[in-house]
Amino acid sequence: MAPPSYPPSSADTAIAGPSSYTHDIHHDARSIDVYSLPKVNLPEALDTSNRPDEWKIEQGMAGHKLPILDQTGTDTIHIYPTKPPKLVKDEEAINSVGDRNKLFARELEGWKGYVEWEKYPEKKAKAHKILTSQTFTPSPEYMFGPIPDTNPVLTGEDFKEWHHALGGELASVPEDSWKTVLREKHPDMLHLLQFPYNGEPPKRLVTSKVITPNPLHFVRNHGGIPLIDKDKWSLTLDGLVNHPKTYTLEDLKDEHKFPRMERTVTMQCSGTRRIEQISLYGGQGDEVPQAPWAEGAIGTARYVGISLKKVIKDCGGLIKPAKHLELYGAETYVKDLEVMNYVVSVPWSKVKANEVILTWEMNGEPLPKIHGYPLRVVVLGYIGARSVKWLYRIKAIENPSLAPVQSREYLYFNQQVGKYNQRPTDGIQIQEMPVSSAIMSPITKQVVIHSGKIRCKGWAYSGGGRWPERVELSADGGFTWYDIPPEKLSKKGKWLWRTWEMDLPCDAEGWIEIVCRCWDNALNTQPLNVRAAWNWGLHVTSSAHRISVYSVNRTRPVTRKRLDKYDQLGIPLAPLTRYEIVKSQTDEEYQEYWKTHEPRDVDE
Repeated sequence: MAPPSYPPSSADTAIAGPSSYTHDIHHDARSIDVYSLPKVNLPEALDTSNRPDEWKIEQGMAGHKLPILDQTGTDTIHIYPTKPPKLVKDEEAINSVGDRNKLFARELEGWKGYVEWEKYPEKKAKAHKILTSQTFTPSPEYMFGPIPDTNPVLTGEDFKEWHHALGGELASVPEDSWKTVLREKHPDMLHLLQFPYNGEPPKRLVTSKVITPNPLHFVRNHGGIPLIDKDKWSLTLDGLVNHPKTYTLEDLKDEHKFPRMERTVTMQCSGTRRIEQISLYGGQGDEVPQAPWAEGAIGTARYVGISLKKVIKDCGGLIKPAKHLELYGAETYVKDLEVMNYVVSVPWSKVKANEVILTWEMNGEPLPKIHGYPLRVVVLGYIGARSVKWLYRIKAIENPSLAPVQSREYLYFNQQVGKYNQRPTDGIQIQEMPVSSAIMSPITKQVVIHSGKIRCKGWAYSGGGRWPERVELSADGGFTWYDIPPEKLSKKGKWLWRTWEMDLPCDAEGWIEIVCRCWDNALNTQPLNVRAAWNWGLHVTSSAHRISVYSVNRTRPVTRKRLDKYDQLGIPLAPLTRYEIVKSQTDEEYQEYWKTHEPRDVDE
């Protein structure tokens, strides 16, 4: 059986490949059943059969099974999801490419898991043919379907299979990368995506320290983790510079040429708090599933390195019309079944301001392998995706990079731009992060027993060199706000978050909504609802953070009496929704109440 065809690669001129796109393979084979897959699209009047989970589907709990309604004609047509393709391989086409162990062999001694793609379009073309000559396990559906109760939450089977299919130096990358995760990360890390690795610490540990320990710092990778020997590593700076050069790590550490920089920097992924957008509306899901980040995709570390500006000066400066610096990471990234290294760019204006650091040290230790050893970029105040790890090349160019991560991803769209009308140029490339904040404790849907004040903890941050000047909390959905006292905020700094804690006054009982918002030093603040921040790419959830908490105020006499009775009877307090056969009033107490307040109905 022939595999499905895919969009042609830009490199297909080098190697003939498929030329027509037949259908999207990204459906969840585990969540689609035969009852939800009629063989033909049906007019509404003929679509009369229920599925076993019809109630769940109709309540929006399985939106991926709902048909699309085509109302462009007189009759409404129900267009159903297609069946996932069978996993097939065109062995003849794959073998015609050649020996993968030779094609994608190790590029450099001491660089395990690295393949150079950007210099060799013919190599990219061969990889593309291999990947388009077979099908792979589809990405799971979790925006409309349930998120798995596992850790790792998502496993990235498609990305693993792409690496295995390419073979050669990439064959063991998924397994090697996971070993690195387990070796370098805290055992309680939440693994949102196993490969390429995406992980965040649990809420209780996100702000446990103002400086995030290396094992607890979030990780957002786009490919595998290359294992590079620092003594075999080098960095090339070329393109529109007067004197292109190559540097060893010892060259860059020469303090006579390059003054040291040491900065404490908060780094944030644009996916932070993405789960709030997903919970509202489904959005983009590409080859790297949009990991369901909570509030932990942010961390703060002390970095040591040098300014990229000084290295460019050492190369004789830029040549006109250079205005951007393209940064190359050694990992292999797959986008639309095209294979590439991780490439983004930053503007010269950012570099010129000494706000782009080449760093080899994180919190007093050599960079962990998972964070870019032996050298990475740290771009102050920018989205984390610009802080390239495993850096091996910098190229001076005229315009922003056309590499997909810069030009086709990390884009902020208008809310009415989505799957069927999207053009990359309609999106704003995300650079500086906006003001944001989050509550780490309590957790949404938690029950809190208190005596008039709820103890809250969290963080606040603003990018671009701004800082949180004021953080506010509300216990009534945003009607009444309380300033967090300055002494309850961590020290302010130009590139830093501020962690905070506060005893929030709360007299009310029952379900309440606690809201957090931040004002930075430029008086920027957060939109008050998620809808205002929703966008198809599910990036930058910058709205005020809201959690629902069940308030139990022990200062209320009735509540205190009830809790004491539970304690006397040995009845557990959790969970909230479990019904307990415990009378709150006797019949005598009921009748006594009537004597004073009268029954429900009154006499004429």
